[in-house]
Parts: sequence; C-alpha cells; structure tokens
Amino acid sequence: MSVKSQENNMRRLAALLGQDLSYIHGDSECGPNGSKKTFLNVGKVFLRALSKDLGLREVTVSSNAGGIGVAGECTLIGMWEDGGIYVCLHQPIYHRELVLCYRTVRHARDFKGGYNHYLTRADLKKWSYSQLLDTMNALRKDGCTYERAA
Repeated sequence: MSVKSQENNMRRLAALLGQDLSYIHGDSECGPNGSKKTFLNVGKVFLRALSKDLGLREVTVSSNAGGIGVAGECTLIGMWEDGGIYVCLHQPIYHRELVLCYRTVRHARDFKGGYNHYLTRADLKKWSYSQLLDTMNALRKDGCTYERAA
C-alpha cells in the first residue's frame, strides 16, 4: 500500500475514533455500513500494511468488535528477527485521545510485553506515515525493555 494511502487511513481512523463508537443507534449504523464496522475494517487494512512496512514476519492482525458498550479494537502482533511489536487501535473509556497503544514483545504469544507507549488522535491527524514508521522502528533499535517483579 502506498504512503499516501496509509496517511489517508491514519486520518480516517483519527476521524472515526473521534466519534462515539461504543453505543450506536439505528439499523444503518449497526449494519455492515456502520461507523464501528468501518473502524474495524480500516484498522485491519492499516495494520496489515503497517506490518509489511515495518518488515515484520509471523504477523497476526485481528479485530474484536466487542459488544454495544465498547468501540472494539484492532490489534497487530508481529516479529522481527530479534523481538517484536504489539500495536492496538482502540477507543478507551478514559483518556479518549490515547487511541494507539504499542509495545515490544518477546514472541508472537507474548500478551504482556514491554512498557506501553501511546499515540493520540492528534498524532494520527498530523503525523506523516514516515514519522509513524520511525517511531515504531525506534522500539526495535532500543530493544525489549521489561519490568521485573520485586
């Protein structure tokens, strides 16, 4: 997918996540053309292309629509040669601007991973796709950092 397409997807996701996707009224919104469904579809397309651009292998992209009380989420878990990354697009109940969470992972089934990092809706609106790739690739260069229980 082209850089321009990915930047358009970033802007579209920012706009969708600015709406309340958790409880949508009406048949047209709950049907196949609703905003929640659009968010989940655009999110998966965006994350699949992101995984290719990051050079990930062993990639899993999924979405979870949840129920009527939540917006759902799109997730990506992918591996480089020496570790991996977890990315989640969601609409949190609190801190509604923090819409993209990412962190390092040790393996493809590591759901705890390293420290969480967040991007805001404003970041998705303003950043170039290259800035996003640089930010995600910085995790790879920094290596996996994990907290240790006392």
